[in-house]
Amino acid sequence: MSPDPHALRERHGAVALLAHPSPIGRLERLEAALGTAVRIYVKRDDVAGIGGGGNKLRKLEFLLGDAIAQGCDTFVTTGGLQSNHARLSAAAAARMGLACELVLADVVPRHDADYRGNGNLLLDAIFGATVHRVPGDTDRPALLHARAEALRAAGGKAYVVGAGGSSPVGALGYVACAWEILAQEAALGERFARIVVPNGSAGTHAGLAAGMAAAGEDAARVQSYAVLATPEAAHADTLALAQTTLAANALPGSVTAEEVVINGSQRGEGYGIPTPAMREAVELLARTEGLLLDPVYSGKAFAGLLAAIRGGAFQPGEAVLYVMTGGVPGLFAYREVFGGHGSEPQP
Repeated sequence: MSPDPHALRERHGAVALLAHPSPIGRLERLEAALGTAVRIYVKRDDVAGIGGGGNKLRKLEFLLGDAIAQGCDTFVTTGGLQSNHARLSAAAAARMGLACELVLADVVPRHDADYRGNGNLLLDAIFGATVHRVPGDTDRPALLHARAEALRAAGGKAYVVGAGGSSPVGALGYVACAWEILAQEAALGERFARIVVPNGSAGTHAGLAAGMAAAGEDAARVQSYAVLATPEAAHADTLALAQTTLAANALPGSVTAEEVVINGSQRGEGYGIPTPAMREAVELLARTEGLLLDPVYSGKAFAGLLAAIRGGAFQPGEAVLYVMTGGVPGLFAYREVFGGHGSEPQP
């Protein structure tokens, strides 16, 4: 099978939510600040035309395409209170003319007003989603099923998606992204020693690994940093989803356990809980390149990449690619972490 991302989207009826391919650029000022001979590139999956941007749109192109093909009128999904996936689901559903219901669980031990009412939560409301806020120990799959049944009884038809949109359909968005990267490597005359991403619900890493395997490439070039599950659980989930994505979509190739490379060093105390390394990574990239990471996913994974570069994990002259996954609205929910308290006007 030819690794053609456009043909893959057409074959699966994906809708158009972002421009393809997302650009790749080099971070020369960051390289200088680090004093490294490693060439650092970013793929700007945070740049998109709707919803505040972010990589979940790649998955949603395929998921909403599937929902529309099935005649669904409501998109139902779940996440934490500050879920980027939920925010972009609300925006994408609005763009495509579907209603959206979000089941948002209180899974992060933060109780300040910004976390509980600003950031993605504010945008969910603006995009018109119906939000169900539930305790962190809620059986969310059962609640999603119950909402789908209630909508059916009322004459509607729901399309239900789990956390992060990380299903064998959603992961196709990152199969296509892997194929984009291969074409961009050829155009740049580069070969990235490592492609680095955060790992929450596993779909980004699994899709990239499956895409590499389907194109006859080494899936182990992709490395992720666990930000949600333990590295062991993230490994099991990522491997299973990569294998299922290949099989369910009749894609060639295979992904082995050894090819799924996940690092747990940046997870800290758990999902959504800030770390000093995350804050340093967010501020360093902002102050050298003017680019913004988010505090939950990309900030922690980028901190891992910085630690790897500083620790000599790459040879001088090697190139590494970081996939910027977005989530910038989440920064406004973590104002206290970054000291964003404003200042008094000067006389």
